[in-house]
Amino acid sequence: MIKKILFLLALLPSVLLAQHTIKGAFTPAKELKFAFLYRVTAETSLFVDNADITEDGTFEFELDEKTIPGTYRLVYAQPQDEYNFDFIVNNKEDIVLQFDLEDGLSFDKSSENKLYNSYNRSLALVNKSIRNYYKAGKKDKSGFTKIFKILKQTQEEFEKASEGMLVNHFIKANRPYIPTGLEDITTFSNNIKANYFTSINFGNTALQNSNFLIETAIDYVIGFIDTDDANASYKENVDTLVKAIGNNPKIKAVLLEVLWNQFSVEGNETVTNYIGTKYLLDIARANNDSKLANSIIYFKNASVGNIAPDFNVEIKDDNDKIKVTKLSKLQDAKHYLILFWSTTCSHCLDEIPVLKTYVKSKTKEDLQVVAIALDNDLYRWKDLTYDYPDFLHVFGEGKWDNPIGDQYNVTATPSYFVLDKNKKIMAKPEDVSAFKTYLDALLVDNKE
Repeated sequence: MIKKILFLLALLPSVLLAQHTIKGAFTPAKELKFAFLYRVTAETSLFVDNADITEDGTFEFELDEKTIPGTYRLVYAQPQDEYNFDFIVNNKEDIVLQFDLEDGLSFDKSSENKLYNSYNRSLALVNKSIRNYYKAGKKDKSGFTKIFKILKQTQEEFEKASEGMLVNHFIKANRPYIPTGLEDITTFSNNIKANYFTSINFGNTALQNSNFLIETAIDYVIGFIDTDDANASYKENVDTLVKAIGNNPKIKAVLLEVLWNQFSVEGNETVTNYIGTKYLLDIARANNDSKLANSIIYFKNASVGNIAPDFNVEIKDDNDKIKVTKLSKLQDAKHYLILFWSTTCSHCLDEIPVLKTYVKSKTKEDLQVVAIALDNDLYRWKDLTYDYPDFLHVFGEGKWDNPIGDQYNVTATPSYFVLDKNKKIMAKPEDVSAFKTYLDALLVDNKE
């Protein structure tokens, strides 16, 4: 008897450490080769485990007693920020899921996730009825009242059904605006916007440690705009969001950085700089985040309309001797092109010969090219410069760790900056073709 008890006690720790599992199946099995599990937090995603994918596309994760309940992310391909999906883990139940590249995510087992999916489907159906009502131009009070009565009942039923569950935080935060009387489409839309954050507690850790607040913030800022002045709407919406966030500095920093990156990637310098200078720069400095602070400053300084950041340039004088001057001191041309390139950049090596031919068709008074190689190979760079004698060449040693590239916020090569004679940034064409089109139009306008 004692031996049996000792045997059971020996097994007990392993039973406790493997309480629940996440089992899944990928379709099509042959196209998905790995599964990485992360726990989502307000600021990042923390790696938890990886699982082997069998030939039939199935995989399994074991969860121990230390698994923290919350939102988890499963990454199934590269790049990771694109090929992933989120779901809820409460560590009180086993999860069985199916993921199809075409049909998406579904759950065979998991009360939390099945309830959330059912909630989202139910709300989608009611919202479709609302859209159809307004689209049809209906104005009958009974039909209007009936639709929103269903919406109210649906919301209340799911809130009640999810009591005591993690998903309850998300369902309550997603509580929709429900009119008390008949409203036309304009009034209804305005009231949705005015009540958008009413049910959201930005201090709720379950919401913070998920993608919910990020998606909500983006949807609000870009969703409610006046197309006649989109940038003014974006700025107003950002201000409203910041007010709604309140005294929750950690999530405020996260959401504003997400929005700053969103608008910067889209090339909207006006809104990017508004977010950066009005809110995010002070937050970055308060958090001693010098990398973010510098990114904000560099992006602003390299925006259209600003004077281009200065740097040293070597030129030949009348006696063919090399002297060092500054970009700001160059005076020979009406327009300057700053080109960032690299000897290892295939796109650069394709575009620079095209640029060389184009430059030969212009006078030195019309255009001067300053080519900055973000590179590590001094000798290869030097050899290539002989092919472009009409350019002013600068060796940007360190490649992506070069101060000139940093000041111009260069994240890819080739990158183009068009300057006027006063070195103000006029445009940032995406490639050599766009540059040629821009400068040709500019030169025509200047002649007229």
